[in-house]
Amino acid sequence: MEWKFSTIEKVGRIAIVRFDRGLAANPLSLEAMQELTAIAKHFDEDLETSVIVLTGRADNFSMGFDLKDPGSLAMRTAPLQKRRKLLQTGPRMCKAWEDLEQMTICAIEGWCVGGGVALAVSLDLRVMAEGSTLYVSEIERGMNMSWNSVPRFVNLCGPAKSKRVVVMAERVGAERALDWGLADEVTPKGGAMAKAMEMAERIASLPPVQVRMCKRDVDVAAKALNHAVSFMDLDQYALSQTSNDYQEGVASFLEKRPPNWTGS
Repeated sequence: MEWKFSTIEKVGRIAIVRFDRGLAANPLSLEAMQELTAIAKHFDEDLETSVIVLTGRADNFSMGFDLKDPGSLAMRTAPLQKRRKLLQTGPRMCKAWEDLEQMTICAIEGWCVGGGVALAVSLDLRVMAEGSTLYVSEIERGMNMSWNSVPRFVNLCGPAKSKRVVVMAERVGAERALDWGLADEVTPKGGAMAKAMEMAERIASLPPVQVRMCKRDVDVAAKALNHAVSFMDLDQYALSQTSNDYQEGVASFLEKRPPNWTGS
């Protein structure tokens, strides 16, 4: 199957998905997110693959949702019912990857921002190269962090560090991410993919059905309440879109100037 922004390579029981929009920022447009969702669904019936490695560009994983994408304007201006439908694109992408029975590994080089982080934490494991950075910038744009990602942060690094990521918008480099539990391995720059493949080869060497069953056991134990505590974040985002601070956050980002928050 041909994909517009991605390629899929199979190596035995390992599948490698490379996502690249051809832009240095590798941003997530609506179309790109729909494609990544379809790719995850593509693996639903694949009984031959034990592990999927997802990576972005060699310079950046993804700088997050593309605020310049025409779909972004539709998200901000459409009637509420249409906006709610469009706003489901990101969380559906993340859930499609999280729900896969295969083990999933994210190989991160460079920047991984906003929606890119939400996607990364929906996978099972993360490998970061030295110099790469996780950055949840939503609050600095007048937004709440959504896509059902907050409980995933809490699962990985606990409530206090999640607040530093989501509320304080701290930039988390690879070594700190490893210390906090957001990353599982750190490699020299340019080495994230090689390490992810090493881990994938170990998984692929194990009995495939048991791999899937054991993954599900861990996920159910760790994430049983995730949906219950995050199902409202989409509507919180839709509400945020109606605020002056949201408009100011987006405008100041696009205009490259400091925002002027008013609490309205």
